[in-house]
Amino acid sequence: MALFSLDVFEPGLTVWQIVVGLFMHNIPVFILLAVLLISWKHEIVGGVAFILAGVAYIMFAAKRFEGNIMWLPSLIIAGPAFLIGILFLIGWFKKKKI
Repeated sequence: MALFSLDVFEPGLTVWQIVVGLFMHNIPVFILLAVLLISWKHEIVGGVAFILAGVAYIMFAAKRFEGNIMWLPSLIIAGPAFLIGILFLIGWFKKKKI
């Protein structure tokens, strides 16, 4: 996701504008990184949070395109979040059984 922030670099922008733009574009990355750090200790948090992040992205995409959602591009970004959330939940269930 951080690669998407590289579109900030445009001719004529000051260094400060580029720094602010990179920060603004990477806020979701920082949030998911914080969730990931917490999830390494508590898998249930990661399972729920990443699945909710995927759902939130799809809802955001549906609202942005006024209900005419483009499923493939949305799933390219939300799909890994769903997969990571499912894997965290599987790890939590397996750890809970032991």
